[in-house]
Amino acid sequence: MEKLAKGFLVCLCLWCFFSLSYAARSGVSKQKLEVKKHLNRLNKPAVKSIQSPDGDMIDCIPITKQPAFDHPYLKDHKIQMKPNYHPEGLFDDNKVVSTNSKEKEIHIPQLWHKYGKCPGGTIPMRRTKEDDVLRASSVKRYGKKKHRTVPLPKSAEPDLINQSGHQHAIAYVEGDKYYGAKATINVWEPKIQQQNEFSLSQIWLLGGSFGQDLNSIEAGWQVSPDLYGDNNTRLFTYWTSDAYQATGCYNLLCSGFIQINSDIAMGASISPVSGYRNSQYDISILIWKDPKEGHWWMQFGNGYVLGYWPSFLFSYLTESASMIEWGGEVVNSQSDGHHTSTQMGSGKFPEEGFSKASYFRNIQVVDSSNNLKAPKGLGTFTEQSNCYDVQPGNNDDWGHYFYYGGPGKNEKCP
Repeated sequence: MEKLAKGFLVCLCLWCFFSLSYAARSGVSKQKLEVKKHLNRLNKPAVKSIQSPDGDMIDCIPITKQPAFDHPYLKDHKIQMKPNYHPEGLFDDNKVVSTNSKEKEIHIPQLWHKYGKCPGGTIPMRRTKEDDVLRASSVKRYGKKKHRTVPLPKSAEPDLINQSGHQHAIAYVEGDKYYGAKATINVWEPKIQQQNEFSLSQIWLLGGSFGQDLNSIEAGWQVSPDLYGDNNTRLFTYWTSDAYQATGCYNLLCSGFIQINSDIAMGASISPVSGYRNSQYDISILIWKDPKEGHWWMQFGNGYVLGYWPSFLFSYLTESASMIEWGGEVVNSQSDGHHTSTQMGSGKFPEEGFSKASYFRNIQVVDSSNNLKAPKGLGTFTEQSNCYDVQPGNNDDWGHYFYYGGPGKNEKCP
């Protein structure tokens, strides 16, 4: 009887072992299948592929095959190849600059340009790799920000914001209706402490409350090892219509933004970047609402109209933005119980000034008459000024500007 019992236990253990092994294997294979399906959705068939020196593969996708058109509301959408109107005050002659204009400012290089360009009628897309998706917490969350990542300048509970693990140093305006925003942003390559942290510098256009229904359009540069698998400085965009819950994503990683430009790849590396006490580089970003169609357009530099977010994606931003923010954001995961040493901007505090601290200059908003104007009542905000700070100014050359950033962990920010 004892032998039978032992034999039964051995069989039971073996059955458990093989069942668990099978479950683990089937779980892995199910995840792999899910990842593969997602990659097939994102990586559309290319007419040409360009290997970038940084390891990226840039695929030239027919403009009508981009991820935006997987959206059910965009199945029969007619692509608008240029905006009806640019904001007045952008150019001296108020000439509309289309994607095909030869009157562009000095070429803003992305690394992949060294090895080719995409033909007309296509858009460049950074190819998503299996590892990119596997780094995300889930396939569903790939390419999405975590909740509660927008700075709340007048929050009565700053400690509550810090619990989200995100810290900011920003300038902002509120209390009016805004139809666009512009800035020229100094480009750096901040050091990141942990792979799950990032550092970015961007413009936010916000509508709605800071609860579950927040609408946001965002663009700038970022260093995000988790999203891209390296520490390169990259151009990015983001949108959400429900406070980062289910809608929206970075770049073209979901249906939404419609790209029309064949020169600039969302998520691709920006080069060169600024150096401490060395050459300084910056990028200009303009986002504005077309008064006729109502779509939100984005321009990079003086000539690169990248594309637009269709107005139906949003609720509050269908009409206008109620707040504009410019500045830096980092993730502070406090992995070792101390503040992160992830840098914001150049990693230096604002008081160090030009060629040392990072800046935003020529800050403007678009008003209801589609005019670019200086912001009225510009405020500043940071959760912990000993870690990252912001210092505004105003002069004839730079208009409204501010220096911002910092090193994170230091003697006064333990």
